[in-house]
Formats: sequence, C-alpha cells, structure tokens
Amino acid sequence: MIFDLPGRFRRGNLHTHSNLSDGYLSPAETADVYREAGYDFVSITDHFRAEYGFPITDTRDLRTAGFTTLIGAELHAPRTEAGQQWHIVAAGLPLDFPPPTDTETGRELARRARAAGAFVGMAHPSASLLTAADAESLDAAHSVEVYNALADRENRGDSWHLTDVLLNRGHLFTTYAADDAHLQPQDPPPCQAWVQVRTESLDPNALLTALKSGHFYSSTGPELYDVRIQGDAIVVRCSPASKVLLSGGHPGAEVAQGTDLTACSFPLTLFRGTHCRITVEDVLGRRAWTNPIHIAADA
Repeated sequence: MIFDLPGRFRRGNLHTHSNLSDGYLSPAETADVYREAGYDFVSITDHFRAEYGFPITDTRDLRTAGFTTLIGAELHAPRTEAGQQWHIVAAGLPLDFPPPTDTETGRELARRARAAGAFVGMAHPSASLLTAADAESLDAAHSVEVYNALADRENRGDSWHLTDVLLNRGHLFTTYAADDAHLQPQDPPPCQAWVQVRTESLDPNALLTALKSGHFYSSTGPELYDVRIQGDAIVVRCSPASKVLLSGGHPGAEVAQGTDLTACSFPLTLFRGTHCRITVEDVLGRRAWTNPIHIAADA
C-alpha cells in the first residue's frame, strides 16, 4: 500500500485557473493562495482555448525550496453526448504543447497529452453530464475527478457513481479531488479539495510519476494514516472521524460510526473479485477517499 512507500505525503491541487483564462488572480497570486494555505504544489490548468490564446501557463519561476508547480492546462475538444466540449485536466504538459486541430476529438487530444508526458484527468464528469460511453471513450485518462469543489455549488460535485460503473466494467482509473478554483469573488473559497501524493521529494517529475502510479489519496479535510488488507479484512487508521465507510463495486457497504473514530476494520466479503474504497468523514462532513482497491476473487 502507498502508506509504506518512502517519503511523505505532499498536498496539492491539480485543477486551478488564473487570469490567463477565466480566473481572477494572476498565476503568481494564485500560487500564493495555495502556498500560504500550506500546500506543497499546485497545477495551474488554464483553459486551453483559442479565446485565451491557448495558454500553457509557465509557473517555473513560482517554484521555491518548499513549494513547486506542475505545468498543465484544461484541454477542450468536441464533443460529449450532452453536446458540450470535453474538459480534460492535463498536469505535466510541455510548454510547447500544440493547440488542437479543428478535427481533433477529445479522445485524440487526451491521447496526445498523455503521450507528451501528462497526467490526464477526466474533469468533473457529473457537472459535464458525462455518460458511461463518453467516459469509456477517453481511454487515455489516468484518473477521474470524483470530487470538484466548484461543481459542488450546483450539487454536481460528486462523480463516484459513474466511476464505480467504469470500474465495474474493468477500467483501472484512479480517482482524485480538486478545487477547480477560479478565485472569482463570487466563487466558493479555495483550498477545499486536494490530493495527498506520496513522494520522496518535491521534484515535479517525482510528483508526476507518483500520480501516474496511483500513489495518492484525496481529501476535503480528513487524513488517512494507514489503509491495508490484513487477511480477510481491510484495516483503517485515520484522523478523528464520525464515519468510516467501505464501499465500491457492490451495492452493499460496511459502515463504522461513532465519535472520534481513529481506527476500524471491515470484512472484505462483499468485494471479492471487484474493487472497493475507504471513505472517511469527519464531524463537519468533510471526506477523504482512497483510490480504488482491487480485490482478487481468491484473495
């Protein structure tokens, strides 16, 4: 499990906008928001559209000894079943990543971003009204954005249902949470959702490698200290919680509830031959999620 890997967890946001597209603050001011909130890194993913000049926001000069950036963008191409453009997060793009052609599809654009070295995420599926067919077509994605803090304002922040459908069909996506912060005065406050990435250093390449390998969990508040399979059970240690939930690729679930829960164990009987995940919820309703955990039928 990732909790045994060398290094420590680095807190970061993978989906953020500046005034080089439709954000409010400059890239430097945007990075300052996250640095001052105790984050270790941010990816400023401005909208890669003609109206903004197809920006790949260069944040290299914003890196310090204790804070770094991943160069990225939010990519767009036609067209989902709902008739909207695709929204594809790509962290780790080269600065000279070419704009899409007039005929390039979302699938093709995502494949090109992945081939260029990026960590590719399927942005806010619920807010974009993605169907399973849409999602399956984006075969270059590493990960699904299962929680988007900005989309939560319209009650479309959570995309776990579609993700579980995809996982049950055999797709091996990881899952991440993000702000999608634009930092406009009317927007929700920033720093509401993030990833905790396990690495030995803050080198951007180390972060990208860890993200692509699934060496992270996601949170809106709680911390995960350990999640591991021991025999026929999954064991959890976490910051104080009011609920710990084992759910995933089966309609059933296991739930522990109480006051200041910091450890619990669940039988894995329901999840043989499929996937599961741990969700931790604190007294304020904030949550943390593991990536999907795949359980062999004969484990």
